[in-house]
Parts: sequence; C-alpha cells; structure tokens
Amino acid sequence: MRKKIVEGVSWVGKIDWEIRTTHGIEYSTHKGTSYNAYLIEDKKTALVDTVWEPYAKEFVDNLKLEIDLDQIDYIICNHAEPDHSGALPALMECIPDTPIYCTKQATMSLPGHYHQNWDFRPVNAGDTLSLGQNTLTFHPIPMVHWPDSMMTHLSGKNILFSNDAFGQHYAHELLFNDLADQCTLYEEAIKYFANILTPFSSIIKSRIEDFLATSLPVELIATSHGILWHKNPEQIIEQYLQWCDAYQEDQITIIYDSMYNSTKVIAETIAHGILQHSPATRVKLFHAGKADKNDIITEVFRSKAVLLGSPTFNKGPLSSLSALIEDFHGLKFMGKKANAFTSYGWSGEAAKLMLAQLMDAGFEITGDGFRVNWRMDAEERHAALQFGVDFAAATF
Repeated sequence: MRKKIVEGVSWVGKIDWEIRTTHGIEYSTHKGTSYNAYLIEDKKTALVDTVWEPYAKEFVDNLKLEIDLDQIDYIICNHAEPDHSGALPALMECIPDTPIYCTKQATMSLPGHYHQNWDFRPVNAGDTLSLGQNTLTFHPIPMVHWPDSMMTHLSGKNILFSNDAFGQHYAHELLFNDLADQCTLYEEAIKYFANILTPFSSIIKSRIEDFLATSLPVELIATSHGILWHKNPEQIIEQYLQWCDAYQEDQITIIYDSMYNSTKVIAETIAHGILQHSPATRVKLFHAGKADKNDIITEVFRSKAVLLGSPTFNKGPLSSLSALIEDFHGLKFMGKKANAFTSYGWSGEAAKLMLAQLMDAGFEITGDGFRVNWRMDAEERHAALQFGVDFAAATF
C-alpha cells in the first residue's frame, strides 16, 4: 500500500523483511531490505521504478488499488537490475503502450532481461519531462554501479530519486532517516558502499560532483533500497564523498582461519602487540570461516591495514582466506597496508602466497610475513608480539 512522502508523491514499493541474501548469495542482508518504487501524481502521472520479480503480482495488484493503471503516463526506469525492474513485465501486460524513460544503455539491458521491445525513450543528462507543476530532470550515472544507472530529480518537490546511490539493505516500516535507528542506518549504509560500490569510488565521486554542479536543490533523497534521507539529506552525500576518498579509520583488522587453534593464538598475540604500540587503535579479529564475509569486508573498508592468517594447507592458505582475497581483488581497496602470518607443519607457503595475492589486489605490503612451525613456544610468542608492534609502527 502507498505511503505518502510529500503531497503528490507516494512510496509504492515492497518491504522485504525475510530476505537474508541478495545478489544471489553474495551479499548478506541481516536487516532485510526494501524495493522502493514511487508514484508521482501531477497533471501527468509518473511511476519511478518497480520491485523485484517475486513480488511483481503483489506490486501490480496493490498499485491497482491506488490508481487506475491507465492513468500512468510515464514509467521512469532508473536501473535495469531485476530487483528494480522485475515487475515491469507484469505491469506492461496491463499498460503495454506506456513509454519507459531510461538511459540508452538501459534500452539494451532491459530487453536483455525481459526480451520485450517496449516503448523506450532514451534520455541524456539534463533532459527534462514536464509533469505539469513539477518537472523531472534526468541525470545518468553510469557505473554507479551499472552502465545503465540513472538518477532522476523532481523539481518543485526537490526530490532526488537516487537509484542505488545512498541506499542500504534495511527493512524499516517508517521509511525516513530521522525515524530509523541511526547506528543501524549508518552501519547498513557503509556496508552497502563497502561491498557494492567501492570498486567505483572514483567514478562515484565524479558523478556526485557532476550532479552537485547542476545546483538542483535536494530536500529529500529517495533511494532504491532502504531508508529515504528526509532530514538533512546532505549528510549522506558528504559521507559518500568521504567514503570515495581512500577511506580509513583508526582501525586494524585481523582475519584468520585455524584448524587446531595455533593460527588463532598467533592472531590474538599479534593483536596484543598492535595495542602495545597503539593503545587507541581499534583492533578487530574475525575467523574467516565463521564470520559473515560482507561484515568482514565492511571492517576492511574501515581499516588502515589488515593482517591475514592461515595454516598452510595443500601448499597454500585455507579456502576461506583465498575466497576473501579474491573479493579484495575485485573491490579495489585503496591506500591500505597488509601483512600475513601462518602456522605450518612440514611446509609453510601460506603467508608468502597471501602476501603476493594481497599485493596483486592493491595492498601495500609491510614485510615478509610471520611463520610458526607447529605451535608457538615462549620465544615465538614474544616474536609474534613484536610482529604486532612492528606492523602497527609500519601502519602509523
């Protein structure tokens, strides 16, 4: 059912309280999510986006309760990804001649998904569409985070329909940022940026600056997922500009896996060494085989430096670390330092291999790693403490 945002503009999306992963199983959604769609009613009526395909029938049925579908003059598709556009086939069965305004790239990706040649109206930056008292201005943002992505601004109401920018996977009945738990809101916002948008940081910064240069006023940011930024919407724009700029906090994250706790004890000992050198630094430890991958990535995004530890197994690190490094490679973190450690029996290549992989992923390597044959004795425990001290000194 609709939720009023401002006079003449309503939320008509779907809150998904049950979903626990998205992008297949690549992204954890502990707090659920929402698929935000918006109905703008002026002299002309526009629908901005739809919902994910599993909720298509529910979406169309609910929309019929709010408006005669034939009264929808325009559909705005800011993004072709199926969690945004998935209800289009069901909707277009009802109103097949309604024009769809989207980027040129979306005129290729939408038929790729749905194999339909609807009435696509490709738009360029700065193109406008009058609804009567209010006007839509289109602002393509390619690679934030798909080539077909676009933001749409509604003059008069000064609303920016921001697509995937500024969103979160966060189910919340009350919609607005000032009514949400602020800690949860920002935790989900930074997780979204770290796991999805980080590879495009320089592009995102440029796209934001391009939009700000238009001087279009923004009193509300209507995201595609999660909470809408109603109170002081500039705060999330400013935060994005910080996150885009090789973001770091005073934090070191240690990620390890362990077969018989030897590597775990090394990790904990190194952590004590870091704190001996830098008592105020936040040090977080994660077992890569047990902790949520996306939560780990979020903490790496926050960190100045990371340490990876694994037993040597089949001449390399355990698979949980290998998979995580592969994610690091795709995320393209900037300005972060790294080192590695291993416990081993008759081999010992894991640290060396992880260091090479971390370097290839863009991390600055601070040393040759730390190796322990079997379990640490007292002398090796002292060496692990010193390794932590030295790593902190190299980081700060």
